Amino acid sequence: MNNREVVLYLNPLELSGPEQMAIDLFLLEKSFTDHNFNMAIRFYTWDGDWLSIGKNQKELPKEWLKLLKNEQLKIVRRPSGGKAVLHSRGLTYALIWKNPPRNKKESYLKTTQWLKYGFKKAGVDLFLGTEPVKISNSNCFSTSTLADLLDKDQNKHIGSAQYWRKGHLLQHGEILMEPSKKLWKKVFNTDPPKIKNKIKDKGKLINILKESFSKTWPGLEMFNYKLDKKDKEKIKHLSIDNFNKINHF
Repeated sequence: MNNREVVLYLNPLELSGPEQMAIDLFLLEKSFTDHNFNMAIRFYTWDGDWLSIGKNQKELPKEWLKLLKNEQLKIVRRPSGGKAVLHSRGLTYALIWKNPPRNKKESYLKTTQWLKYGFKKAGVDLFLGTEPVKISNSNCFSTSTLADLLDKDQNKHIGSAQYWRKGHLLQHGEILMEPSKKLWKKVFNTDPPKIKNKIKDKGKLINILKESFSKTWPGLEMFNYKLDKKDKEKIKHLSIDNFNKINHF
């Protein structure tokens, strides 16, 4: 495998928040030492309803801790920045890139292009957000920054966040599909964005996005990567050491 030609692709997994975050971090760390690939991409879903919070979100609202205590919600801290994201019936993606543009704006332009292509094929035109980052806001989907993709009516379909290490990029984001309106209201005290996805089937959407990914980076070949026993052991340790689910209330 040539370093500049291969994208590792992991088949979708439905796991807990700490396990999913650990796999993303595992792939980022693998990119430092494994010279057989240039990028990695995966899609996944969450086991139950989870709230992922950005690495710099310190104070958690009392309402969230109450939901946590009542077992209506589970919370995990992401390695990336950004605000809280409710993972409820949506689809999450993670992208690892060894040689991204160093400029943050440029990197988002490139790393969201494949999502725009895919959604256009699915019948929805998406555009980059233009709002400045609001430090005080705790809900990722209530703002529309450069990291986000919106439809023409300003409804946010995809919110993304980045984590940089050694010049390598881990970007992941949530693709809204059919979030629980009741839970969204409890968590954020507002209604979820009015999304107009014409594709409800996650498998079909994944296939469309894989195709658009390949069109965005036509020089890259997708290679199906399966986690072996050694990988799973490392992921287990990363999960325990870095991503214990939040349970203080």
